[in-house]
Amino acid sequence: MSSSPTPELLDKLAERLGPHLLRRDAFRGEATVVVAPQAWLETCRFLKEDPELAFGLLVDLTVVDLQALGGSPRFELVAHLYSIRKRHRIRLKTPVPEDQAQVPSLTPLWKNANWLEREAWDMFGVRFLGHPELRRILLYPEFEGHPLRRDYPLRKRQPLVAERDVEEPRSMVSEPVRYPVDPRFKTFGV
Repeated sequence: MSSSPTPELLDKLAERLGPHLLRRDAFRGEATVVVAPQAWLETCRFLKEDPELAFGLLVDLTVVDLQALGGSPRFELVAHLYSIRKRHRIRLKTPVPEDQAQVPSLTPLWKNANWLEREAWDMFGVRFLGHPELRRILLYPEFEGHPLRRDYPLRKRQPLVAERDVEEPRSMVSEPVRYPVDPRFKTFGV
């Protein structure tokens, strides 16, 4: 069973972050750390590369729109990290203001951040600086707006898009795969 990092490790993280640590909570065995946006990438790098923490797996990355709650700033970027070696997890958050909805990309640290960040941009409009291919992943390119924002109109009509052909996947194997036959397992007379 996984747990949250020990209080000593959270103290080490707090010491490392200094004034960039905005808040830390431990509730029901779940640790949450809120950092300043300018410390987002460096904090993630530290959490991954420090041998005592070893958060090698980015489990999820999403955005929360706090507009309905009167939150300021409007968005909160949330990453869930897990350490396979240490068997502990942590939730990392950073506030993202609406007028500057951008944070550094985590793709240099975790390859799966590529798709997670594309989804966050597609649904909420938060940009990830340094992302190798920031484009829509769930919606078509002509879609206007970001549908998971609280102010997105429920009855908004999207522009009609002409039907188009979809490319065939290039990685399809066109010839059968032949496996070597082990003579010890060869059946005779069949």
